[in-house]
Amino acid sequence: MPDPSLGEDPTPPDTRAADLPDDPADEVMMPPEGLEVMPPVDVVSVDHAEPSVEPPQDYDSEEFADPVRRLRVHGLFRLPDLSDAGVTDVQRGEPQTLERTYFDTEDLRLARWGVTLQRETAADEAGWVLHLPDGDPVCAAYSDEVPEHFLELTLAFARSASLVPVATVRTQRTVLTLAGEQGQIGQILDDTVSLLDGDDIAARFREVEVRPALPAVLRVLRSVGAVVEQQSTADVAFGPLAHEPCDVPEPVDVDRADSAGAAVTAHMRRHARALLLQDVRVRRDLPDSVHQMRVAARRLRSGLKVFEPLLDYEWAEALRTELGWIAGELGVSRDTEVLQARIDEHADEIGGEYARMIRAVVDPALNEQWRDAREHALSAMVGQRYRAFLDQLVDAAARPMLNEAANGTAEDVLPGLVDKAYRKLAKEVKLLEINGPSEPWHEARIRAKKARYAAEAVAPVLGEDVKKFGKALAQVTELLGDHQDAWVAQNTLKVLAQRPEVDGMSGFSLGLLHQFEFEQEMFNRNDFVELWPSIKHAHKKAQLT
Repeated sequence: MPDPSLGEDPTPPDTRAADLPDDPADEVMMPPEGLEVMPPVDVVSVDHAEPSVEPPQDYDSEEFADPVRRLRVHGLFRLPDLSDAGVTDVQRGEPQTLERTYFDTEDLRLARWGVTLQRETAADEAGWVLHLPDGDPVCAAYSDEVPEHFLELTLAFARSASLVPVATVRTQRTVLTLAGEQGQIGQILDDTVSLLDGDDIAARFREVEVRPALPAVLRVLRSVGAVVEQQSTADVAFGPLAHEPCDVPEPVDVDRADSAGAAVTAHMRRHARALLLQDVRVRRDLPDSVHQMRVAARRLRSGLKVFEPLLDYEWAEALRTELGWIAGELGVSRDTEVLQARIDEHADEIGGEYARMIRAVVDPALNEQWRDAREHALSAMVGQRYRAFLDQLVDAAARPMLNEAANGTAEDVLPGLVDKAYRKLAKEVKLLEINGPSEPWHEARIRAKKARYAAEAVAPVLGEDVKKFGKALAQVTELLGDHQDAWVAQNTLKVLAQRPEVDGMSGFSLGLLHQFEFEQEMFNRNDFVELWPSIKHAHKKAQLT
């Protein structure tokens, strides 16, 4: 259970998120009294480095192809002499029967995302195999029903639809072991594949697979009529529906002459896809996944605010509420992780025995908070509210509710929206004082993030100067984000130092680090003063007015 001295709000997180103001940036953030100092949703940003929402990954289903070559052959095919390919002996194994049942939604939502889920049975083994867009297959022991873990891993794609058997394939396989002068060099799998429709055979074909892909063997096989098979067995079983676009299509390129609504749609689809793909990575606890999913939610939420004049207001606000909720659910674990890394790194700057005493107090407290936060986030991501949110997000990305203003050209409509976000930032900057309180600096950071997201959302349409403006604003969010981290660290250290079990020397060590973080906050302010003129220059070059 969380330590009550951390000052955790006993209100359920769902309730806290629901009570947020429509725009958290309209309220000044006040320092909390407990350790959980990270403000809700848009008011916190310790994730400053955002090179991209979607990491550079290839989500094409070809990624999952085995490192073999599969060739289609006719029914009476006989293995030719392979001596010219360096094969000195071929040993034929006993035939075996394999059965594979594919599970998907009735409209093949998984397949259209490049995901396959299958239950396999053979003479000596059986189990489940799930191929996901983020790496190696995931396996599970045999069961009659889809494993609960697999239902969670596919939730972002299947959403509210049930997973049911959609195809069954029975394979009669003979393994041919190939030997050369130095011993075994590979195998050929000789498969007769039957697609079943109940107890009937709907289709049958024969194919061979060469493992590994021995070029000389492949050349001989092709010389006697074997042809390279481009489709997987799953492709053949599912038919053309599996190659239809998924529920959130790839965004199309938009230029200045296109409608502003087309730019909004492209933005929604780009970041909705990122969020759904990161959902799977979060559940698998893959590196940077929480950060990337949270960034996708933030970009969507900010985009809905920037593009508000082009959208149905109630529709956009309803989606913004849910995006704020899920960003908040993900936020505590990520913020705690970043905070602990910062404190540990800066403890090394203090050095010596002081660093050890700092870690002895900080690490156990933040480790517990991180575990509790992650468990809560994963629990939220299987709840009914999240399931409804996924349907809401997919529908929004596919068919955003645009109003008549969205019919104007991107060139005419979008620059003013970005300029409006920048001018709100510039207004906040005028209120900043080097030796003043922290809250106005936090407000400026929030405005900077919104202006940055606005610029980045339209940069693909408006061109290089707007892209450069977005990059300039990224420097602001990075700098003011570090300023925020320093403030959060100071409050955390202050709360921990007041714990009754913290002895005098440990409290003194925490005080040394507190002073270090205060100095970092002041350094950030001076750096911002030097940076701001270049931001004004980038805004001028972007020609948004």
